[in-house]
Amino acid sequence: MVNIHERSPVPACVPAHPDPSSSISPDDWRRLEGATFSVMCKIHPTVSSQHLRARVIDYVQRLFRLHHDGYQVISFGSVPLKTYLPDGDIDLTLLCAAISDENLENEVCAILKSEEQRKDSEFEVKDVKYVPAEVKLVKCKVQNIAVDISVNQIGGPNKVYFLEKVDQNLGKNNLLRRSIMLIKHWCYYESCILGAQRGLVSTYALETLVLYIFHVFHKSLDGPLAVS
Repeated sequence: MVNIHERSPVPACVPAHPDPSSSISPDDWRRLEGATFSVMCKIHPTVSSQHLRARVIDYVQRLFRLHHDGYQVISFGSVPLKTYLPDGDIDLTLLCAAISDENLENEVCAILKSEEQRKDSEFEVKDVKYVPAEVKLVKCKVQNIAVDISVNQIGGPNKVYFLEKVDQNLGKNNLLRRSIMLIKHWCYYESCILGAQRGLVSTYALETLVLYIFHVFHKSLDGPLAVS
């Protein structure tokens, strides 16, 4: 039986704790980190974007509770983790153990389509569609923000809890979150390799790679540029 408390060994071909800045002078490295800080300030979630997303999430939660007291809508993914990009979506899952997944999916579609037709809705709901993927989703836009709703998926919220705990344990001014944000920005805007729905790298895979970098090199990592 595998002992989950044992750390996996560092590969023999990789130095135990290499210094990512060893080939760059300290002054040059400080300038690079300063430039990275400027980039982070531009892509970091703003107070207004967090407020809008919080209002959208609250609206969706209230909308579903109006139809069934047992409905619980939980936010997961990059929004609660605060690693979303400026045009990032909102991931939600609807929990209700008393109703089958298929019926819940139909209910989600029906509620959102009904809200889409309302002229006096609190928020504009549009582009409602069902996506029969491996993890079935109902996609829509609420106030022009993309929203993906799954049903009875507890893996996403558990992942957020895990990453938050890792970030707290690592410390260094939320270095894990900042590193994920910087690498996501480069993968999405610069190299165009991020986007599981288009057959590209998923955010989950990217976060796993970042965790591995911290697992192997954590003692020498002090900034998001070093992680990337």
